[in-house]
Amino acid sequence: MASSSLLGRLGVSLSKTLTTTTPVQTVYLRLNNPLTHSSKLKCCLSTSSTLSQQRSKILSHEPPLAATGTVMSKDESRDFMALFPDIVRELTDRGRHSDIPDVNKWFAKVLQYNVPSGKKNRGLALVVAYKMLAQSPPDQDSIQLAQILGWCVEILQAFLLVLDDVMDNATTRRGRPCWYRHNHIGLAAVNDALLLEQAIYQLLRRHFAHLPYYVHLIHLFHDLTLKTSMGQSLDLSTANDLSKFTMDRYEAIVKYKTSYYSFQLPIALAMYMAGMEDVEVHRQARTLLLEMGHFFQVQDDYLDCFGTPDVTGKIGTDIEDGKCSWLAVVALQRATADQRKVMEECYGSKDPSHVSNIKNLYLELGLPSTFSTYEEESYNLINTHIQQLSRGLNQDLFYRILEKIYKRQS
Repeated sequence: MASSSLLGRLGVSLSKTLTTTTPVQTVYLRLNNPLTHSSKLKCCLSTSSTLSQQRSKILSHEPPLAATGTVMSKDESRDFMALFPDIVRELTDRGRHSDIPDVNKWFAKVLQYNVPSGKKNRGLALVVAYKMLAQSPPDQDSIQLAQILGWCVEILQAFLLVLDDVMDNATTRRGRPCWYRHNHIGLAAVNDALLLEQAIYQLLRRHFAHLPYYVHLIHLFHDLTLKTSMGQSLDLSTANDLSKFTMDRYEAIVKYKTSYYSFQLPIALAMYMAGMEDVEVHRQARTLLLEMGHFFQVQDDYLDCFGTPDVTGKIGTDIEDGKCSWLAVVALQRATADQRKVMEECYGSKDPSHVSNIKNLYLELGLPSTFSTYEEESYNLINTHIQQLSRGLNQDLFYRILEKIYKRQS
C-alpha cells in the first residue's frame, strides 16, 4: 500500500470518481489522488505479506516463468515450433492452387518471415491453457490440435502487425526490418496480410470443422478481429490530437486494439477446446484477461519510450507518431501550462530534439517512478482478482500468465 506522502507527491485532479473506473485503472487513479483512502479500495489491495505468499505460489510452479521467458517449458516450446513447417507446407504445398506455384512460394516466404519470429506467447498460452483446463489429461492428437489452434492465433498476430507497421510507418519489428520494408516490398504487404488472415480460416476448416466447438472458434476469430480493427481505427483517429488524450479514450484503445485478441482470444479458444461453454465462466475469464491486457499495454507504452531496442526488438516511435500512450495521457494530466506547451510543440514530431524534449518532460514529471508503482500495485490487485475466480476456472493458469508479464523488459 503506498504511503500518504507518496500519494500526496503523485496527486493530480481527477475528472471522474473511483466508482466509474475499471479495477486496474483504479490503481492509477488512487496513486494520483491523496484523498482515495476508502476502506473499499483498501480491501481491493493485498497486504505485502499476502503478495509475498502469492509470488511464492506462482514461482513454485515449474518451470519458473521468469527463467524460461514463456508460459511453457523449453520442451513444449520446441514441440510447438516443430509443427510450424507442417503448417507452412499444408498452406502452400497441398496441391491446391498448383497452377500458380510462384504465389505458393511467395506465401511460404510471407509465413516464414512474419509468423514464427516473435515470442509466440499467445499461441503458447493457448496450448498450456488447454492442458491445464482439459477435464482429463489430453492425448497427443488433442495437444497437436491445440498447437494448430495456437498457430492460428500467431498467424492472426502476424496479419495484424504487418498492417500495423504499414500504418505506423514503422522501421523494425522483432529486431528486423518490418515486412513492408523488407526487400522494398512496400504496399504489396497489404495483400500479404490478407493472405495471412485467410490462412487462419483454411486451418480452422481443415482441422476443426467436424468438432462441436467449431462455430465458437469461428465466432471468436471474427468477433475479436473486428474488435481489434475498431481499436486500430480509434487509435489512428486519436493520434496527434492532444485534446482527445484522455484516460477514458486510452482505456478504450487498449481494450479493443490489444486486450481482446492478445489476452481473451487464446484463453477463450482453449476453454472451448476443453469443453467449457458456461457463459458466466467465460465472463469472469474475459474480465480478468482484459485487466491483464491493460496492464500489459501500459508496460508496452513505457518500454516504447524507456526500453532498450536491443531487448525489446523494436525502435519505439510512439512520441514521433503522436500516439495516445499511457505516458502521454499521464503527462498531460500533470503538466503545468508551460509543460503542456512543450507537449503541444514537440509531441508527434520526428525531430530528434523534439523527441528528446518529450522524454525529458516525462522524467521531470516523475513518470518512471509512477510507472514502477503502478506496475507493482496492479500486479497486486490482479492477484487479488485471480483469488476471487470461481472454481470453474484454474487459478494457477492465470497466475502463470500474470507472472510471465510482470516486470517484463520486452
